[in-house]
Amino acid sequence: MAPHLHLLTPPALTITATAAARGRRGGAGWAGPRAPPRARAHNSTSVSCMRGRRWRRLSVAAAAAEGADPGAIGPAGAMRLNEYLVAVDRPLGVRFALGVDGRVFVHSLRKGGNAEKSRIIMVGDTLKKAGAGEQGLVTIKDLGDTELALRDKSGPCSLVLERPFAPFPIHQLLQNEDYHILFNRGRVPVASWNSALLSPKLNESSKGNGKSGFAIFSPRLLSSQGWSFLSSEKGGLNQRSTNLSNDRISEIVGLYSDEDDSNAEWAHGSFPLEEYIKALDRAKGELYYNHSLGMQFSKITEQIFVGSCIQTERDVKMLSETVGITAVLNFQSESERVNWGINSEAINNSCRENNILMVNYPIREVDSMDLRKKLPFCVGLLLRLIRKNYRIYVTCTTGYDRSPACVISYLHWVQDTPLHIAHKFITGLHSCRPDRAAIVWATWDLIALVENGRHDGSPTHSVCFVWNSGREGEDVELVGDFTSNWKDKIKCSHKGGSRYEAEVRLRHGKYYYKFIVGGQWRHSTALPSETDEHGNVNNVIRVGDIARIRPAPSQLHIRDPTVVKVIERALTEDERFSLAFAARRMAFAICPIRLSPKQ
Repeated sequence: MAPHLHLLTPPALTITATAAARGRRGGAGWAGPRAPPRARAHNSTSVSCMRGRRWRRLSVAAAAAEGADPGAIGPAGAMRLNEYLVAVDRPLGVRFALGVDGRVFVHSLRKGGNAEKSRIIMVGDTLKKAGAGEQGLVTIKDLGDTELALRDKSGPCSLVLERPFAPFPIHQLLQNEDYHILFNRGRVPVASWNSALLSPKLNESSKGNGKSGFAIFSPRLLSSQGWSFLSSEKGGLNQRSTNLSNDRISEIVGLYSDEDDSNAEWAHGSFPLEEYIKALDRAKGELYYNHSLGMQFSKITEQIFVGSCIQTERDVKMLSETVGITAVLNFQSESERVNWGINSEAINNSCRENNILMVNYPIREVDSMDLRKKLPFCVGLLLRLIRKNYRIYVTCTTGYDRSPACVISYLHWVQDTPLHIAHKFITGLHSCRPDRAAIVWATWDLIALVENGRHDGSPTHSVCFVWNSGREGEDVELVGDFTSNWKDKIKCSHKGGSRYEAEVRLRHGKYYYKFIVGGQWRHSTALPSETDEHGNVNNVIRVGDIARIRPAPSQLHIRDPTVVKVIERALTEDERFSLAFAARRMAFAICPIRLSPKQ
């Protein structure tokens, strides 16, 4: 039977010109990805948000009663770090926009509306889920889903929104007014035989027995899959940079509001537009991780690539077939992957299917100490993989910190590249902000591995020795095995109250010391101490550490970062030799088959 064609015309659309960018609140005051603003007490709103890395639940019971599924914020439906749940009475007073990239986001807020009164919803926030009552939360894929989820005209509604990782460029909204002209510019509409491209709210007028074709005249009639297809056909319209200076919002192709907005006054934010543009200009060059952009990576050498996390099986296939990757060195933890909605099992299976070796060695994110302790083993793994002729993708969540730090350390330790040159080389090829201090700490730890506790040589750390039990006008001096073997004394400076300090530059190693207070030799009971063979109690400190294949905590370290600071300087010839030897020693302590420490 011959196929028949359905002509899908849009329902009545309510589209108004954007109001002046004024309002008490609602978008310009970007609060960052991990801390949505605290909601003030208001009878129309309850919110569940997150501060730092712990969930903070506000009126969860009320949110559940108003239709928010408590399980949606538990392990089964875990929210990301930059997502939040808010319950708002209808009408919401929100106008949602659909971008070419398929994202539904808050376009503007009605002045005096419930959303503006909530003091948490901001322009630019992406709508992830919505719903109320028995229907629960519905995943939002397009404006059709939005209209279905918000069809009720009264009662509370629960929304799950995602805060942008960079300040939202509100001023560009004013440049996107002709929504439907951007869709087809008055020419031939999108035609397709694939009904999966249609918005889920559409029903065919006649099923028929043949294969139905569709001519689509409105952007609101496309699903997210349809927009993804259309974007790829037009050369990847949804590709965007993670650098704020190059970041632009997607072209807007449709709007939806749950109320009649013909007479409403809409606003984009609380700041004057000119001030907001200046704030964006000041932020140019800053790095913001945007997970929705997908995997981003850079080529460093023929064997090494660095980038953000693998999100889908399609990323694995692309790395294998397009880039030729044969091994992945991943520093993400499992909790990070769960938080970002990454299916570890599916990606690991995809790696096996594509003959890619997956090596997972988790390093805690934004933890300088953990990175420092584990960098030697990471470089050892990388060296082992390179020696076996793998083509390696080195990755962490953002691709900004842990993975480039590993590659910089490899160039510095194994390839004998000076640290400042290796750092400049990597940051020139790949936008990143590696923890340079952690690399320097780990460098001295590696050198200490082969120096056997020798104290001779140039200093590697600056140590601030503190006596906290003094009195005004008292003479306090520092003495130890680093002051000509207890012979010389260093006068401590009075810093106010009972605090006296003396700053000394030392080479890494273990040192014993005491304070002389008013002529009396004393040790501090607040600091680590040991008793020698003669029964004398001395304070003890380990400056730096010794690199280990299995990092272990040391009881002699003072954790206060103001006490011990690392010194970055050019290495001597002996130090370069020791560093290269220690890095290879760490690599050869790794089993080449299991890629784990040898027994």
